[in-house]
Amino acid sequence: MYHKSIRIGIIGLGYVGLPLAVEFGKIVPTIGFDINKERIEELKGGNDHTLETSTEELLSASQLFFTTNLEELKICNTYIVTVPTPVDKNKRPDLIPLLKASETVGKVLKIGDIVIYESTVYPGATEEECVPVLEKFSNLKFNKDFFCGFSPERINPGDKSHTLTTICKITSGSTPKVADFVDQIYNRILKNGTHKVSSIRVAEAAKVIENSQRDINIAFVNELSLIFERMGIDTNEVLDAANTKWNFLNFRPGLVGGHCIGIDPYYLTHKAQELGYHPEIILAGRRVNDNMGFYVARQAIKLMIQRGQQISGAHALLLGITFKENCPDIRNSRAIDVYTELKEFGCNVDVYDPWANAEEVRRDYGISLCTQLAESYDAVILVVAHDQFKVMDIKPLCNGHGILYDIKGILPLNMVDGRL
Repeated sequence: MYHKSIRIGIIGLGYVGLPLAVEFGKIVPTIGFDINKERIEELKGGNDHTLETSTEELLSASQLFFTTNLEELKICNTYIVTVPTPVDKNKRPDLIPLLKASETVGKVLKIGDIVIYESTVYPGATEEECVPVLEKFSNLKFNKDFFCGFSPERINPGDKSHTLTTICKITSGSTPKVADFVDQIYNRILKNGTHKVSSIRVAEAAKVIENSQRDINIAFVNELSLIFERMGIDTNEVLDAANTKWNFLNFRPGLVGGHCIGIDPYYLTHKAQELGYHPEIILAGRRVNDNMGFYVARQAIKLMIQRGQQISGAHALLLGITFKENCPDIRNSRAIDVYTELKEFGCNVDVYDPWANAEEVRRDYGISLCTQLAESYDAVILVVAHDQFKVMDIKPLCNGHGILYDIKGILPLNMVDGRL
């Protein structure tokens, strides 16, 4: 179990896996494995379209090798699985990517190897769902022939302050000795250390509640926005006032998307319901947040009607399609809800986003990003607070007759016709 020469295999090279591969690749032999051949070729060429790493960082990882060849993983003795864990159309956990990755590792697993999972799951999923797959495809016995650990990812796409090496990471293992080993290898790349917990289930639970807590807090201020709109009170002004109290939590209203906050609560509620408990607060928060995009679109339509505009055939512009600011990640972006609802009302909708990859947007959402803005729009909705939009002269796009709606509350109040 304790290898004099650690050789790490990273399974999945997205927003989570690639930064890990780069950091480990600076100090130990590391193989970055992904089934996406285009992704592997991109990385071999020193490029990362997610912008989580730079060409310089990729080149600095002198012991990092990229491959799609399963055979080349066999030299590894420590595997780290970082594949996505989405939900299906019914908001139920979709473990297929995780189970497929476990199958991949199982095929190359040897006696003494350790498999560490970083993918967000509900408590118990690693040992209940992944371990049986590892055993099946390796013909090895868990905690006798091979071992597991769990160290949940805490990557925040686009965040250049809270990066992999600067955060504190939770670690755990399937035995006390394995927990020590997992803790030690992560401490080799982290500046602020780790927090080792007693079991894999505790680590899984800690991760899933981090994003659930944030989701609930945002749902609360989103609901406040719904209430204060009916009262004719500006929500952000209320929050600014409340924030003068020392212990007020300064969350702001907005769309809740991405691959974490908008997804992870469903993993926890799924497991709770499986155990016979029906979560109230968590699911209520999800309902509020899942409907905010549609609410924004209807508020914009209401303002247009008040302005005397013809809705069917109106020309609208969405500024932003990524799930958050200054980041190219479009996964589970709730901007699509605003787009879909406006289209349902008969509007023609342009989408402009300098951060998003046009081909990804077309493939995932069937939307062609516009590269040139029209001279005037009947409605302009600022969806994402990209830095470019903060300095962009937006008001002239309305040409005196269109409405301007600011979801993120970054524009002066006297400039907009409505905001959350």
